[in-house]
Amino acid sequence: MHRSHHNESTESGSHLLVFAGAGVSAESGLGTFRGPGGLWEEFRPEELATPEAFARDPGRVWRWYAERFSRMREALPNAAHLEIARWQGLFASVVVVTQNIDRLHQRAGSRDVLELHGDLWTARCNRCRREIDMPSAIDLVPGGGPPKCACGGLLRPGVVWFGESLPELVFARAVAEARRAEILVAVGTSATVYPAAGLIELAAANGAQVIEVNREPTPLSRLAHRVLREPAGEALPRLTAELLAYGAE
Repeated sequence: MHRSHHNESTESGSHLLVFAGAGVSAESGLGTFRGPGGLWEEFRPEELATPEAFARDPGRVWRWYAERFSRMREALPNAAHLEIARWQGLFASVVVVTQNIDRLHQRAGSRDVLELHGDLWTARCNRCRREIDMPSAIDLVPGGGPPKCACGGLLRPGVVWFGESLPELVFARAVAEARRAEILVAVGTSATVYPAAGLIELAAANGAQVIEVNREPTPLSRLAHRVLREPAGEALPRLTAELLAYGAE
């Protein structure tokens, strides 16, 4: 990866792919799902995050997500989100693939974000699939829910539930980006949810330099050329200089 002649001395010609999991948002005060004290310790996923759960008790599912949304809305991007956004000006391309539904990457300034699991800032009709923003949906039925769409269907969170497939076009683009990435930074992900975790394997198989930033070892640690076992907000600002040096080689 040679630096192209027209690049500034502060810019690398590398294509960088960031694969971000719940650990990135944990430092913004949003709980992870699988770690100690995670959101699934209190509930079994099939009680709340499945189409069947919504069909069985739509009010309970809606209220749980409305409560999560109110916490998410108050959260602010942390140092990790901000550093990833800053990379846009330093590399030829930066694409963020995220399993998170909180939009903190976009709020930090990242422009090219692929949301594999949808987002909680959107509500979608389960009949006609019309979308409205979540604050407006919540305001339709304060404290209750779920609200009804104009077509008579129920509004549900715009997230991907267990048993549902990932958004096709988003995932196809993520696969293409994983194939062309020269550096992949996997940050704050347990790397256990497929097919999303397969993107890291795909990037590695296509020659990407893999850097893992995660407090705990994961099934994909063996693929990493560099491992940082510390909070993302501390690790990523220090990683920037290394990434630029690698891209300049």
